[in-house]
Amino acid sequence: MPTPRTTAIVLTSGGLDSTTCLAIARAEGFQTIYSMTFDYGQRHRHELAAASLVAKTLGVTEHRVIQIDLRQFGHSALTSDIAVPKDRPESQMSTGVPITYVPARNTIFLSYALAWAEVLSCLDVYIGVNAIDYSGYPDCRPEFIEAFQTLANLATRLTTESQEKFRIHTPLLRLTKSQIIQRGSSLGVDYSLTHSCYDPTPTGLACGHCDSCLLRKKGFADANLPDPTRYA
Repeated sequence: MPTPRTTAIVLTSGGLDSTTCLAIARAEGFQTIYSMTFDYGQRHRHELAAASLVAKTLGVTEHRVIQIDLRQFGHSALTSDIAVPKDRPESQMSTGVPITYVPARNTIFLSYALAWAEVLSCLDVYIGVNAIDYSGYPDCRPEFIEAFQTLANLATRLTTESQEKFRIHTPLLRLTKSQIIQRGSSLGVDYSLTHSCYDPTPTGLACGHCDSCLLRKKGFADANLPDPTRYA
């Protein structure tokens, strides 16, 4: 088994941010990378297909799709029959918690990653959260990441029986969307493989009007790079 600091788990959604995060983990010297994606009852399957394609293209050691059902709790436009907000100005996107927030999603995802990390004797987990272009999600803030990392180091056999510590890596935390795209492009990320839209067509075309699409389009424009996204 590889030594802990050569192995990392990356949470991937098939989107722009998590794909960049995966490329960064590789660039930062992690030789054995596992990726974890969640089929949590989201309203479409296109991001799951994108995550699998990204994992294959970037050569991860193992890609797992974890099935859980967050639809049973609902209260999100991504897991319930609630309309996805469209064409909101940027000022609204960062004000309050939007209806696309899935309750406790990142807490749940990181907990699954932590369980797999213990089994793999892996002490490094990457997540593509962002505190600037984050659409008001409370579980993308640095305070949340710091708190979860503290929990991880208190709650696991791997850390309590050794001097090693878990690290939650958030390389995108304080980057704008354009900076994220520039960083990924410098690492050779093919963003045509990724999917970000909250409300795509049945064939997978991006709507171009949800918060995620608007932030993505603006990011490519600000980075002065062509946007490879297929829009409806």
